[in-house]
Amino acid sequence: MSDDEREEKELDLTSPEVVTKYKGAAEIVNKALQLVVSECKPKAKIVDLCEKGDAFIKEQTGNMYKNVKKKIERGVAFPTCISVNNTVCHFSPLSSDETVLEEGDIVKIDMGCHIDGFIAVVAHTHVVQGGPVTGRAADVLAAANTAAEVALRLVRPGRKNSDVTEAIQKVAAAYDCKIVEGVLSHQMKQFVIDGNKVVLSVSNPDTRVDDAEFEENEVYSVDIVTSTGEGKPKLLDEKQTTIYKRAVDKSYNLKMKASRFIFSEISQKFPIMPFTARDLEEKRARLGLVECVNHDLLQPYPVLHEKPGDLVAHIKFTVLLMPNGSDRITSHALQELSPAKTIDDEPEIKTWLALPVKTKKKGGGKKKKGKKGESCQAEPMEGEPNVAES
Repeated sequence: MSDDEREEKELDLTSPEVVTKYKGAAEIVNKALQLVVSECKPKAKIVDLCEKGDAFIKEQTGNMYKNVKKKIERGVAFPTCISVNNTVCHFSPLSSDETVLEEGDIVKIDMGCHIDGFIAVVAHTHVVQGGPVTGRAADVLAAANTAAEVALRLVRPGRKNSDVTEAIQKVAAAYDCKIVEGVLSHQMKQFVIDGNKVVLSVSNPDTRVDDAEFEENEVYSVDIVTSTGEGKPKLLDEKQTTIYKRAVDKSYNLKMKASRFIFSEISQKFPIMPFTARDLEEKRARLGLVECVNHDLLQPYPVLHEKPGDLVAHIKFTVLLMPNGSDRITSHALQELSPAKTIDDEPEIKTWLALPVKTKKKGGGKKKKGKKGESCQAEPMEGEPNVAES
């Protein structure tokens, strides 16, 4: 076997070393999420929470693979975002921003970590309050959680991406919520956070993706966003955009000195993974980024919003399609939910939830029961859907 063939072979889950790196990244991002959730209190500054999440990931990954001959890239794979209430995604403000959390806010935390380009991403929704979450906030969170549990059971070898799209919309409807349009679940590969195989959140004539079948040894970022509104988010202010990714296949001779300066910094510091403008030389950043985006050198991650008063929940997890079944490696337990809606009269959803996550092994110990209202943990037990108030 040539070096090239060996290199190619080792890039997927057939290599134990690759699985170890995915799980190492997942362990760090799960702990970073736990840290940020614990800091979600009234009057906490959003930018401080974002910086704490990123700093934790940088510190923890920095302590790994220090003494290896070949340098191993590692660190933040997606900057920490804190999107509140009707804000859907990608809110990761600059250091000068004074926005704080308030009691009762629905806080969506989104983040990613990688080790040697093997990426683990996670998103979680937390309500800033004590006691059980009730009312429409509970409905929208239960919708996202149940949809995530169904998706976990349908993203498996032999199933099609369209199966997942249809199922999650039915789950959201059961809770009188909508799946938010424009959200994509992606296959992930080494150094590729948004691979070509995708799952649409909502199928409509404007958004088409190629039909695809899930295969063993693939890795997916499963991304579920639910809303009590119409599920058609809008970009309100381009100035809120702070997260970008270098478009590696594009080139252009930038005219402005500030743009050339900033693009050179990006190419050195963040050649592949998404990054936040907070990590750039801020005075020149805003000016230079505009020209880079206008000429497609950078892909922006815009801050999107539903209408004021709408509530939005977000759950994202990373799943490894292993030979013995699906291994969800990123998650966080939900608060206790008391939704008004239930899936008691939804036999199809219950059938999906009864599907096993792991394939059966001979023998085996007792199954662990999760607490009511918790999402499944990093290694879900076979056929044990942990659904909020199902």
